[in-house]
Amino acid sequence: MHRPDALIHLALHPDHTSAVTATLSGSAAPSARVVLLNHGFRDTAENAMVLARIDHDEPFYAAKAAEALAHHGYSPNIDPALQEEIDTEWTYGNYPMHWLNREEIREVSAEAQRIHDDIASGRLTIHLHAHDGWTTVAVGTYAGGKSVHLHGENYLRQETADYDSEPDAVADFHRQYTVAVRPGPAPLTHSERAAADVLASPPSESPVSTATYTPSEPLRETVPVYAAEPGDHEALLNSFLDANREWEKYRPHDETTIANHESLALRIEFLHEAVHGDDAWTIAAYESPVGERLWHATVTPTTPVEITKSLLNSLASANGWGSGSAQPVTNETLAEATRPLVEASWSHAVTARLIEWSAPGPEPAGVSFNTVAATKPNGPTETWTIWGGNTPHQPTWAVRLSTHAPVALLQDITFEIAHGQGHRRRTTSTARSAPRPTMQSPRTRPAKPVARPAARR
Repeated sequence: MHRPDALIHLALHPDHTSAVTATLSGSAAPSARVVLLNHGFRDTAENAMVLARIDHDEPFYAAKAAEALAHHGYSPNIDPALQEEIDTEWTYGNYPMHWLNREEIREVSAEAQRIHDDIASGRLTIHLHAHDGWTTVAVGTYAGGKSVHLHGENYLRQETADYDSEPDAVADFHRQYTVAVRPGPAPLTHSERAAADVLASPPSESPVSTATYTPSEPLRETVPVYAAEPGDHEALLNSFLDANREWEKYRPHDETTIANHESLALRIEFLHEAVHGDDAWTIAAYESPVGERLWHATVTPTTPVEITKSLLNSLASANGWGSGSAQPVTNETLAEATRPLVEASWSHAVTARLIEWSAPGPEPAGVSFNTVAATKPNGPTETWTIWGGNTPHQPTWAVRLSTHAPVALLQDITFEIAHGQGHRRRTTSTARSAPRPTMQSPRTRPAKPVARPAARR
């Protein structure tokens, strides 16, 4: 039975990489809310709900919720950006259970989500945890039920053993993990904390009401890449490693992932929980596996992901290492590295210490070359600074490179900031009366090789 008095709008969450929001209005909204609750959505404000999962597969489950709503007679409206995510076929980067197909992977993730939800709700109490050298393990007891051993984190967590007695489960856990055992649950992972945060508060920009939404007013706008939102750097790391098998990663501790090129002359360090003021990425190239460092670069977590991607792609194209990759700075190499900026009409200025290129238009961005630092390759000041937002001295984001950074790599980055585009949320929107919302029909598209966050090793 069709229910025109319930308007439901599903959209990507403005503050979370993959979460989905639902905005409801109309007299039948409470009944629609029950359907959404049964599909994992949770209330965050009056007539507003959020679906946030630890497997980052919210678009798939949002589509299932939309199908259930349609089955009950509702006509949910799906935002175009969310529909694109629903239609995209994802790959799972570095997934450890490589023998599983997509449906089986989702079954594992669904079970991990169920365990996560039971812990978050208090239905499953965690007594102890430990690190087994590869991942987190734990022992817990269900309310009024069995005790279990758990293995893994996030969307890989599984029950590995059942016990009728809590003392037996705890004793066996101590026997297996001895001195590594710690009391209580393990600290929340980045994915768990992000899901908890988004469920704990409404989005900073409330979802567009179905009464005011119109497809002619997109929630996101296209901007020069240097003015874009940061995007998901962790997903970029995973997709890069998935596409470039000559890089091998390991995770020495929860905060950091290290990726080494098979040559052992190029290294990437990624800080998973970097905040403003930290460097999310640190890249270094060496003469040989045991040689001196040739050059290095750092990238802040607020850097638009498209710019970071251009840097990584340049590394994958062998621009970052090998014979002749690191060259001294000359007038010729300086001109070659910045040629895309000149061709894109960036303004040029020279001071006593700096040569600077500034972006045209109202959005602040620039590239600076420190002539003094260039004469001290091992000094504390970086030679190249590529920045955007605010001011050169306190930028919103920055990529910094040392003196001998390869010209080809620099040119790849300057080409991206000169010609690339990205997206960001609109800050204002004009309300209009929307047409009757309709369920967007499914469509197919080629598989998109974007990786989900990879398993910890």
